[in-house]
Parts: sequence; structure tokens; C-alpha cells
Amino acid sequence: MGSQGFNGQKNGKRLGITDPISLGGPSEYDVIKTKELEEFLAGAGLYETHEEAIRREEVLGRLDQIVKVWVKKVSRARGLNEQLVQEANAKIFTFGSYRLGVHGPGADIDTLCVGPRHADRDEDFFGELKKMLLETPDVTELHPVPDAHVPVMRFKLYGVSIDLLYARLSLWVIPDDLDISQDSILQNADDKTVRSLNGCRVTDQILSLVPNIQNFRTTLRCMRFWAKRRGVYSNVAGFLGGINWALLVARICQLYPNALPNMLVSRFFRVYTQWRWPNPVMLCAIEEGSLGLQIWDPRKNPKDKFHLMPIITPAYPSMNSSYNVSASTLRIMTEEFKRGHNVCEAMVLNNGSWLELFEPYRFFEAYKNYLQIDIVAECDEDMMNWKGWVESRIRYLVLKIERDTFKLLQCHPHPGDFLDRSNPFHCSYFLGLQRKEGVSVNEAKKFDIRLTVDEFKGNVGSYTSWKPGMDINVTHIKRKDLPAYVFPGGIRPTRLARVSVEERRAPDTSVASSLDAGTSTDVNVVDGPVDDSRKRKREEDDELTAPKLLVNDGLPTNGFSVGVPTVAPEGTNVIAPEGVSVNDLVGRSGAKTEILYQNDEAISGQLVSGETEKLATEKLMSGEYEFVQQLEELEELDGSIQDKNLGGTAKENDMESSAIKEVTSSVPISNNTTGACSGLQVNGSLEELEAFELDVPLPMATHATAAAQRKPIIRFNFTSLAKATGNST
Repeated sequence: MGSQGFNGQKNGKRLGITDPISLGGPSEYDVIKTKELEEFLAGAGLYETHEEAIRREEVLGRLDQIVKVWVKKVSRARGLNEQLVQEANAKIFTFGSYRLGVHGPGADIDTLCVGPRHADRDEDFFGELKKMLLETPDVTELHPVPDAHVPVMRFKLYGVSIDLLYARLSLWVIPDDLDISQDSILQNADDKTVRSLNGCRVTDQILSLVPNIQNFRTTLRCMRFWAKRRGVYSNVAGFLGGINWALLVARICQLYPNALPNMLVSRFFRVYTQWRWPNPVMLCAIEEGSLGLQIWDPRKNPKDKFHLMPIITPAYPSMNSSYNVSASTLRIMTEEFKRGHNVCEAMVLNNGSWLELFEPYRFFEAYKNYLQIDIVAECDEDMMNWKGWVESRIRYLVLKIERDTFKLLQCHPHPGDFLDRSNPFHCSYFLGLQRKEGVSVNEAKKFDIRLTVDEFKGNVGSYTSWKPGMDINVTHIKRKDLPAYVFPGGIRPTRLARVSVEERRAPDTSVASSLDAGTSTDVNVVDGPVDDSRKRKREEDDELTAPKLLVNDGLPTNGFSVGVPTVAPEGTNVIAPEGVSVNDLVGRSGAKTEILYQNDEAISGQLVSGETEKLATEKLMSGEYEFVQQLEELEELDGSIQDKNLGGTAKENDMESSAIKEVTSSVPISNNTTGACSGLQVNGSLEELEAFELDVPLPMATHATAAAQRKPIIRFNFTSLAKATGNST
């Protein structure tokens, strides 16, 4: 048994905005399972070698030398006297996964260059330093993005990928012992500098707010791997990125300060399965600060109250790091949390392995219908820029589809792209389509999303850096017609496995549709198994009404094969009989695997019982601290909070509708893109925390190729729609 070594405080300060749920130490079982977890993660190739770690340190040292030479050169060019030139200094900081200590082999290093007041961002950083890097033989693949929300310079140094940001401080000389964690460092800083500094400041704050850094790192490495395997790791697609997962894991470490990673992973799923969004996850109290910078506060900022899954950064100015999350992606992640909880509970009863938790989600077997988004360009640089822009717009397509179909047609964005190896300048993105759970066939017969797609394409066409050869095409495609390059090895299975009702996240949809002019999108829903003759007849009908997108089959893609969740629907709490697998009960009876422990303390050492923990978790969201009390009062007054159980009620519909209205109404609309979301930046200053969001410049004007938009036409049975949404008017 482990001892209670941590009392909920660090350096005399309490960690977290509430007391821990449990101070219990680990049991022998936890020690064994934690060792198994570490071995599993090592076997999955998530740790770099000692040689690679040394190489990264050498690369950072070389980069530090380069920027020190650069700043002296700039100082001399600015006419400073020789003494100031010799004192001139620039300093390199790291942040992100490398600074947190959870990076894997080949991962990028997120870096920040802090320079003095006379070293300008545009002329000196993206001018002189860029020139120096181009002349350095060891630097390759240099790609500056000065117009991004957080300007970045990307390149490889000795083969190691670097993302370099720049912060210009109001100091004449940058000291070697500069502490950027102090709020005073933001004094007189421009917005881009504040955003660039934020990544480092947040990373350092996280490490200072967790009780045991090693346990935090192992747990975070586990959760990042899990999220990628389950297809919910992507800030740009509307899921969660690296900083979001770090904040969620850090909060669990605060609530169970003496637990080992085995228990922290289990409690991660237990707590966030019960979490009532949009109650915020916070590592510390939000500080107003003395510099007047805007912080996340739904009581004062109207946009903040529309965020569905607030995960608040601990460094001033505190912001919501997960503003990209939509109703669809929140639903998917919530169900993945439930699945993870069920698997962990079953693992305890059966002494199971970690393998099942990390089973990949089989995205291309989960749906019968998909939207395929194809983009092309004429060269590598154009393709890189075009991909970054289109990726940033896809989440708006999800919002638009749900808006224009009154959320009866749900979208599941795949977090990655798929390369057609037969054409290096062609890649594809996919959205899974399904009818909303609980809506019958007769209640939603036809969807016509052609104009919604036209609106999206017009929005994408507003890209200010558009060049000839950049193009996009969106097509509905059936599961049986998926291109071969989305499958592992580029080999199409002889027959894709049918996902059973018990294994699916929600009832699937059989959609016969076309995005061609003059053809509506029909929705015919068939839930559960069907006989072969009915299935063949339906597929024959689909072929007549759903034209295929012509693509070239290619070689293996960089996408991943994904697995089917085995989440049981809500039902009866069960205890597995002796010798019977809980997984068998889930698959056969559909019972909810919220295991009732006969003796929880025997399993969890000194940890409190599951029921007590559940009550403690409830207290976290029931007004135990003033901020959440005020938030709940605000939401109640506004009448716009989503239903606590995400059950699709009219109350939830109002919340989502308001959020979508904000998206479509808060953006500048150019002449040719009515309803486009090209200018949206909701609390956008957090974009610097995700590297792949850095290269997305804001659109300033609509390119001439952007399609003129018309009001989307939705074809519905409105009587049935009223029944489905609970609206009798």
C-alpha cells in the first residue's frame, strides 16, 4: 500500500479551486497496473531514445546561437552603440508537448524567441532572421507564416522540426534569467506578443499546479495516445488538442494528488463522464489582473457564454482553450469518455489488459454515408497553405449543416486528412453523416444541403492567398464507394464489417443524396439489422440516386484505421457474475457497465468509495465555489444553457441554436459569401497553443472565384419536425 504523502498543497498553496476528492495512496494493484501501462506506452513507441533526446538539446542550443547572432546584427543595423550591441540578447523558450515532457519520437519542438524592443517582428524576425535561416545549410523546409493569428516560422534544423514564435518585449536588453511567468512581462506588449507568450506561460503554470509531475506526464501521455486512437485529438476539427488534454489531466491530478497513473486514468473517465458541461474546468481561480487584458468570463463577455466545453488556461489572461468544440464533437467526446469509463471499470473486475482501452475507432465502418472533401493544388507550398486554410473551415461546415437541418442530420468530422499517393497534390477530408438519435424515418425524410455546401465552398474561396490550381470539391459518398487510400495499406477490405446497433454511437443513416443541381438529399433511416434482400435493394437504390466522386485509388495513406466503441446504452447497473466478462454483458445485454463494487476500498487502497467520489464530483459543479454559482445563475437567467444530460431537449436545442447564430452573425461577410464564417475568431487568442492552427491567415476579401451564395433550401416534413424538437408552434 502507498502512503498518503500529499496533503493537497504545494509550496504552501492549495492546488486547485476545490479540495481533492481523495488523498488516498496507491494499492499494490495500482502499482502493478501502472507498471503495465508504462510498458504498454513504451511498446507503442511513445518515448524517444536517449540519443534523440540529446540531439534535440543540441538543436535547441544551435537555435539559441542563431538568434543571439541575429539580435546583435539587428542592434548594429539600428545604430546602437557598440556596448549595447554587445549586451543585446535574445532568448529561446520551449512550450507545448516538449516542455511538458510528453513528446514522442519525431515530434515538433514548439519554441518562442523573446527579443528586445528594437527587434521588429515584420522587418527583423520575418526579414533578417528568415534570410539568415535560408543561408544556414542545416536549415531546410523553411515556411514562414507572418499573417497567421499567431505568426510562426516553421523549419527543420538538423532534421528536427521547429515551430518558432516571436515575442517583442519593451526591454532594451533581454536578461539571461528572464522570467516570463510574471504578469509584468506583458506590460506594453502588442496582441501578437501576448498570444505568443501565452503558450509558454500556460505550460509553466500547468507544471507548477500539479502535485506530482512524473505521474502527470505518464497519465497525459496515456490520454494523448488514447485520444488519437479514438479519433478525438484535433483542436482544428472541433475536438481537443494537446493543451486541452493537458489541462483536463492536470485537474484530475489535483483531485487525486496521491494516485498513480493507473488510478488517474480511471478517474479521468469517471469524473468527465459525470461532468456537466458547460461548467468550466479550471486549475486555479481566474485573476482579473492589472493590465486590463480580456479574460474568459461569461458574466461579462457575451461570446463566452456560448462555449460548450470551457477548459480555462491558468495563466493571465485566462482564456477558454477549447472554444472550437461544437455540439457534435462534444457529443462524440462525451460518449468516448463513457466508453473509457466502462472499459476501465471492466478492467478492474477482470484484471484485463490496457489493449482494449486503446482499440482504434473504425471511422469508416461506423457510418453508411460520408461527405468527402477533396482539395488539390499545383505544388508543395501551395498545397501546404491550401490545406491549412481548408482544415480551419471544416468545423464551420459542420455547424452550417446542423443549422440548416435543424440538427436532425449530425456530422462526425474525421480529425485527419488522407493523401492520395497517386497524386501528391490531392488530399481528402471526411465527415460521417447520421440522423439524430430518436428521430424516426418519417420525421426527417429529405435533406437538401447543396446550398449549404455551396456556402461552405464560397467561404473557402475567400482565401486571400488563393492561387491558380487551388480547388475544392465536396461530394456525398456511400461507405461501399470509399476510396482505397483511406484504408491501411491502401487495400480496401473485401467487405466492410457492418457496425451493430450496440456498437454504434447512435443509429446510423441510409442517405441517398446528391450535391448536383436539381437533386435533393433524401434520408431513409433503417435502424438495426436488416435482411440481405432489403439491404441489396437499398444499395441498388443508392447507386441510382447517389453519383460517386471519381478519385484515383492510391497507395497507403497517413490516416489511421479506427475502431468501434463498445459503449453500452443507458440501462441497468450490473455486477459481473463470477467467470463472466463484463464486456460480454455489454455486448449481449446492453447493460450499462457502471460497476457496483463489492469492496471498493479493497481495490483502490485508501481511496474513497465510488459512490462517495461520485457525490464529491457532483459538488465540483453544484456551486461549491462562487464562480460556478454565478455562471449557473447567469445561464438560468439567459435560458440558454444546454440540458445537463445532453439529451437533445428543446432547452439544448435553444443553446446550440444560439451558438450557431453567434457563429453566423459575428463574422464580417463579404459581398459574395453570404453567411460565410470566414472571419470568425471566437476567443481566438488561444490558437497559438496548437501548432497546426498557426498557419491560417484571416481572410480579408473574397476571391473572384468564390461562388455566389443563396439561402439554403431545406426540405422537411415540418409537422414531424415539430414533434422531433418538442416545438408545437
